[in-house]
Amino acid sequence: VQLVESGGGLVQPGGSLRLSCATSGFTLDYYTIGWFRQAPGKEREGVSCISSGDGGTYYADSVKGRFTISRDNAKSTVYLQMHNLKPEDTAVYYCATDWADRGGLDRGEYDYWGQGTQVTVSS
Repeated sequence: VQLVESGGGLVQPGGSLRLSCATSGFTLDYYTIGWFRQAPGKEREGVSCISSGDGGTYYADSVKGRFTISRDNAKSTVYLQMHNLKPEDTAVYYCATDWADRGGLDRGEYDYWGQGTQVTVSS
């Protein structure tokens, strides 16, 4: 099982980025995939997740309306499109799998994690 995040970088406030989570070693559309982030000195928090099957999505209130999660099963990749970025979105972003496909953002329910990609929002 492997998850590899990419797409992070430095962006100005109000800008956009698209993160990718490339997966391998399992069938992507059978499981929930979540995006989490961790800012310096803070706990890792859930951002968004997408469930198997019909691909139900869930967002943290802090990103609702600005971030969109999607899944391309043919490419075994999950995306996080981020718009109207704010300085408080600065963090390392991680993707992870929930084998039980619970569709939530409790990080304790996630089993495998990627190495993370840095997102910095600054002018």
